[in-house]
Amino acid sequence: MPPTPPLQRLHRRPSFFQPHRTFVDARVKWIRDRALDHAVEKEKHLQPFHALKDLLLLPSSAASSSPSGTALPLAFITARAAELRLPFRPIRFIRLFPSAFVEELPSPASGAPPRPVIRPTFQLLRLHDDERRALEATRSDAADRLLRLLMLAPRRRLPLSVVDRLRWDLGLPRDFARSLLPEYPDYFQIVPSPTGIGGALDLELVLYRKDLAVSAMERYAMKTGGYKKGMSLSFPLHFSRGFDLEKKVRQWLEEWQKLPYISPYEDATHLAPKSDLAEKWTVAMLHEVLHLLVPKKTEKDNLILLGEHLGLPAGLRKVITHHPGIFYVSNKLRTQTVVLREAYRRNLLVEKHPLMGLRYQYIHLMHKGKETDGKKKDKKSKRVTAENNIAGVDEIGEEEDEDFDEDEEDELSAASGIETEDEESDDEDVKQPAT
Repeated sequence: MPPTPPLQRLHRRPSFFQPHRTFVDARVKWIRDRALDHAVEKEKHLQPFHALKDLLLLPSSAASSSPSGTALPLAFITARAAELRLPFRPIRFIRLFPSAFVEELPSPASGAPPRPVIRPTFQLLRLHDDERRALEATRSDAADRLLRLLMLAPRRRLPLSVVDRLRWDLGLPRDFARSLLPEYPDYFQIVPSPTGIGGALDLELVLYRKDLAVSAMERYAMKTGGYKKGMSLSFPLHFSRGFDLEKKVRQWLEEWQKLPYISPYEDATHLAPKSDLAEKWTVAMLHEVLHLLVPKKTEKDNLILLGEHLGLPAGLRKVITHHPGIFYVSNKLRTQTVVLREAYRRNLLVEKHPLMGLRYQYIHLMHKGKETDGKKKDKKSKRVTAENNIAGVDEIGEEEDEDFDEDEEDELSAASGIETEDEESDDEDVKQPAT
């Protein structure tokens, strides 16, 4: 097995390249962006829905054959409810999606009371097959993105549990440790964690590919021409309508954008802590991580946990809130989600990964046929347009989150140290400083 290559270290820069942090006593407003909130909120219940779908359709010893595909006893699903992260009782969750799941009561055998079983609909089977083919077609892409993530880590390894937590956002198959990693022995190996706690395992990098050690920011700059390592690169800024930076913050931001761009794939341990240059490298790291994710967003807790293993500073939350033109923090769905602003136009991804297209089709299936008893049927049917059927529910109507209210949203904002504003924004004003 070839040894892991040494870290790619930068030349140390003179101290005058590393000014101390000048971003002080600045209050950054948080303005609700309804379009980006919608990008988050429309995926409500999608992950537990997908987990239940996989339980039904992926190979399982508990599964039994049925005329329309795999069927599982409701009791078996109920026993796995915590693992599936179902938001409420399994039977209630299943009945929310009649276009995806069918509840059956088979004929009793030997006088025993009948046990209800759940099976997938034809539409769900068809989407699952499409997803299986898409995962197969994007295996190389998934391996490259996972490789890049490991290349960002100073020790070129990450806990397998952290990778598994990011599996959905990375677009990896549910059983990636068995189905994907063995196909790339020159990329990855699973090794015991140095902590040795509870048999913990790490995913370690085997091959460092210099051709992949180019950030999204650098790739874009190279396309426009004239970029060389160490030059200044300005991050694209997209502010919500009605957002206005304080004068001192705006002046700081203009000077900060002019600082040299240090790639997240380069070692930054020589940078002075709490300097503006160190903060620019941290933002570059967050920017690259979000670019590696197929939805270009993830829960803030995921970023904080990952940051601990990427060598990012402890004040990561403040770094995110200092740059509202680069990152948007949504408080929907009882959590905080960090969204890469430049990746979205309103609530639509600018570049849609094939898996995201399929996820939007799952969302459409989830909404199709809901509440057939007539409750709110007319109101919700208006939210699914002909364009949704073609584009995969990119613009389904915004639904009210029954389990979330504005008071809780304000509490989340206060906990993150963001000054909240009552304004809401539908559109975005784009501001791109010159490089």
